[in-house]
Amino acid sequence: MWATNLKVVGIVLGTLALYTLIANKIPQVQSEVPQTLTLGANVTPEQLVAAGEKVFNGIGGCTTCHGLGTRAPNLLTDEKGTGPIGARCGKREAGKSCKQYLYESLDNPTAFVVPGYQPIMPVMTRQLSPPQVWSVIAFLESQGGTIDVTASDIPATSSTSTTSTTSTTAGGGGLAGGSTDPKAIIQAAGCLACHKLEGQGQVIAPDLTHVGSRRDAESIRKKILDPASSIAKGYEKLAGIMPKMFGTMMNAAQLEALAQYLAAHK
Repeated sequence: MWATNLKVVGIVLGTLALYTLIANKIPQVQSEVPQTLTLGANVTPEQLVAAGEKVFNGIGGCTTCHGLGTRAPNLLTDEKGTGPIGARCGKREAGKSCKQYLYESLDNPTAFVVPGYQPIMPVMTRQLSPPQVWSVIAFLESQGGTIDVTASDIPATSSTSTTSTTSTTAGGGGLAGGSTDPKAIIQAAGCLACHKLEGQGQVIAPDLTHVGSRRDAESIRKKILDPASSIAKGYEKLAGIMPKMFGTMMNAAQLEALAQYLAAHK
């Protein structure tokens, strides 16, 4: 009897030790304490611009492509003699104001692609909250233009809430409402805007349909956390195009679920 009990205890302790070891091997993404902005009815253009600048340079990952003048249009500096984005956004599409054009660019980026560039931008309204989206628009308008974003542009359910301008992944949170469904994470992250997977998506970046035959879970995990850690052969010209913020947008459970899911695609 005692021998049986000891055997059961040993199995339980061994199982706990194994799962503890696995958990400790999962890279834990750390980020700064989120700075918040209460977007009430009296929010000022200055507050929106300040918040938008932090999103643009931080969680939005915008600087990965914009500003280089090769993968996407320059936004904060002159673009081929047309000035910064705030000075030209109202002239991009006939019948669309600057604010309308910028929102479309974040919500439906393939609706209008600037000549000379590829449609590689993900749908940012899936990655950012409405307050973050509109604060980015205000920031971009401030680059040589007139800021006309107001609290009325932000959905009422979000206008009185407090929203983070950075992201943390300790504990809960994360993309897709914290779901660990890999397909939901891929959809929320906009991965298919560049990658192809199971017949869906674009072929701008490496096809992920058989990524498990090229990378194991650890390699995939590392690539998500640090996109510059390795470059797929044949895609050297696109080095640096993958946003660096996905690791901070997912919690540890989501990161592991996604890594294992992709690694299983042999």
